[in-house]
Amino acid sequence: MRTLRRGTALALLLPTIGGCISVKTPEKPIEINLNVDIKQEVVVRLQRDVDALIKSNPEAFPQAAPSTLDKKPTP
Repeated sequence: MRTLRRGTALALLLPTIGGCISVKTPEKPIEINLNVDIKQEVVVRLQRDVDALIKSNPEAFPQAAPSTLDKKPTP
């Protein structure tokens, strides 16, 4: 009997509670700011492309001889 009364009371209260809850869309658009630094990826891709170009055309890109200034004196 008690569960019947509780069920009835709950059934009567639910329509009044439903008016209090509302879901609205925001007036301003949602802004998602993605500050992504892609410089490193671009540099790596360019470096790989340049390496492949140099390897495929070695006559167009001659390698310089090592400089004597770069060498450390041997003790």
